[in-house]
Amino acid sequence: MKFFPGKKTPYSVISGLMLLLTVWGCGSSDTKTASKSDTTSSATASTEAKPDNSNKKQIVLFYGNSLTAGYGVEPSQAFPALVGQKIDSAGLNYQVVNAGLSGETTAGGKSRISWVMRQPVAVFVLELGGNDGLRGLPLTATRQNLQAIIDTVRRKSPEATIVLAGMQIPPNMGTTYTKEFRGLFKELADKNKTILIPFLLEDVGGIAKLNQPDGIHPTPAGHKIVANTVWKVLQPVL
Repeated sequence: MKFFPGKKTPYSVISGLMLLLTVWGCGSSDTKTASKSDTTSSATASTEAKPDNSNKKQIVLFYGNSLTAGYGVEPSQAFPALVGQKIDSAGLNYQVVNAGLSGETTAGGKSRISWVMRQPVAVFVLELGGNDGLRGLPLTATRQNLQAIIDTVRRKSPEATIVLAGMQIPPNMGTTYTKEFRGLFKELADKNKTILIPFLLEDVGGIAKLNQPDGIHPTPAGHKIVANTVWKVLQPVL
């Protein structure tokens, strides 16, 4: 989440999207048309030289706003990177890609999801909606946008496991809005049979020493707690 007009996009977002492009680009190349006389030999050589992708790392894609992007902290301190360290320590064959973007709403996430999902992923962690809630955007639109993102992931990568990160907001918008906002994540998880992280900022949200001066974005210590919260849900999936 980000509410600071004029600030530059964090380096973590740029590095995450650059990594995404690198991962998506692996294995692609321009090919030349073989002459008729070389057709048979080329086909044989292609079969014999076919690369072994059995050990290729599968992708765990984190898709969210500035919480995922790691606003205000180093890229290596953001919770997706910390989860990646846990994956490596466990010797699991997965690679984390951070596709977080500061200031992102569910509408923005819906508009770029097709571009991000150009190649299959194994696990898709969806962390969006917080900015909608803090801005008091209509919950009907938030629900529809999140559903559209889930539908696109299912269409582009049918085998992917989807993990939905639940969010909560302060009662500034009124108790009814706040309650409905909190409940929409479980509703979507139940409807789509996705895995739910009940509250991404559990034991972090509202605790001053674990958040930056804006009171919204976790400190490095806060990100460690968030990473543990995510890992408890993600580890059984992997």
